[in-house]
This record gives sequence, C-alpha cells and structure tokens, in this order.
Amino acid sequence: MSKLRIAVQKSGRLNEDSMQILKDIGINIDNGKDQLKASAKGFPVEVFYLRNGDIPQYLKDGVVDAAIIGENVLIEKGNDIKVAEKLGFSTCRVCIAVPKTMKYQSLNDLEGKRIATSYPNTVKSYLKEKGINANLHIINGSVEIAPNIGLADAICDIVSSGSTLFKNNLKEVETILKSEAVLAVSPILNADKQAILDKIQFRIQSVLKGRQSKYILLNAPNEKLESIIKVLPGMKSPTVLPLAEKGWSSVHSVISKNEFWEVIDDLKANGAQGILVCPIEKMVL
Repeated sequence: MSKLRIAVQKSGRLNEDSMQILKDIGINIDNGKDQLKASAKGFPVEVFYLRNGDIPQYLKDGVVDAAIIGENVLIEKGNDIKVAEKLGFSTCRVCIAVPKTMKYQSLNDLEGKRIATSYPNTVKSYLKEKGINANLHIINGSVEIAPNIGLADAICDIVSSGSTLFKNNLKEVETILKSEAVLAVSPILNADKQAILDKIQFRIQSVLKGRQSKYILLNAPNEKLESIIKVLPGMKSPTVLPLAEKGWSSVHSVISKNEFWEVIDDLKANGAQGILVCPIEKMVL
C-alpha cells in the first residue's frame, strides 16, 4: 500500500507544532533521536525531518508528497507549490527593520541602501513593486547583527514577538507579508496518495475548527429563551433541554473563540445563568 510522505521541519517551534497536529489527527510517530524518517502507526504515512529551506525543492521534485511548512518559505522558494490548507499556528511576519537611531520616514529612505536578508526573492519582489533600488546581502543565520557590524544599513527577516530586534537595537518599519504554517502539496501526486491526503486534510479541518470554537452550556429562564437563542450563533441551532426546576431550560451551543467575551456579555444581559464554557478537541461537520 502506498504511503504518503510528509515533510516537517527537523527542529524548532514549527516542528513541535507540526508533530502536535499530526498527533491530534491520530497520526502517531515513533521518532528516535536524530532520525530523519519515521513511519506512523496504523496509518499510511511516513514523516521526513528536513531543513525548512530544502522542503520546497523536495516538494517540486516529488521526493516528499506533502509538507507542513511556513508560508514565508514557500513564497521565497516555491510560490508555485499548491497550499492545501492554512493551519493557523507558527505565525510570523517578514519585516524590514532598521537601527533605532535611523530617522526612518518611508520606504524611500532605503533607496541605495544595503539590506541583509535570508529572503532575497521576497525582498527583491517587494522593492521592485515599490520602485526602490537597494543592494541585497544574502545571509543565512543571524541577520540581525548585520547593521551592528557595518555589513548593512537595514535587514529583512522573519519576526514573531520582536524581542530579537529589540535586543539588537533595531526597529520594525515595514511588513512585507504575514505568514503561518501551511499544508503544502507536491505537484507530483498520484490518485492513491491524493486519497490519503484528503483523509488527512479532513481530519486537520476538524481539529482546526475545534481549536477555533468553544462549547457553551447555560441555564436560561424560559421567558428569555428566544432572546438568548438569538445571541447564540451555533452550528445550526442550539440544543434546548428542560431542567428539573420548572420554568428553566438548559441551552447547549458552540461559539467562535474570537467572539467569546462579546457573546458571554450578551448572554448575561439577557438573563443566562450558570454559564459553562469548554474547549473542543475536534469538530466534525
């Protein structure tokens, strides 16, 4: 039976998040220390642990069938590769930063300047679109140190919290793109492997939907039921069950994590009591 070969970053935060979502969708991997390849138990999948920057080429060549990879790396090295699913974790942004002492007013201030980066294709495309000419120094590694040692006037790199920029006396001035982990797919994929990928994608969607939602239970006076139900979006409609106490009902529903506090405030204002909120592990629609 065919096995789907999935690449993940060999170490770091993206590796941890990738292995967690595989575990959440029922793909358990026995990975020994420094092992470059491992098979899943009870599911036709092999996981390859690779350098992030190498994964786009492996996808193009069909060495791996799919990958969990940062969208920023795909844009830099494989923007013709199909993204099957955005995964919502390992978020970051690709930014231009300059020394805090520089009086920066606009992108025009970078005209003719030296920019150190590990993302030359991304930076070139962005500057060309904005009509700015700059000299790029390609660095693999600690880009943030370049201005401090006189190698560059500015840098372009990935930023998560911004703490690394702060430590190196740099300030973020332009955001080129925002990125997150994605499920990317090789253009060389046969029907059997596509069927396996479809199952994986369905499971991932169920996990992501669960992460974005909360299960809510509450007690409502029957005379306020109609107004309370209007507050709850739910999947189709809330479940309403009578309580032992006359004149009261239990209401069950699902709400978006992003709308949580607004919904809670509205429910309380409409007479809801005993509100209980629970995380959802998976949600199959």
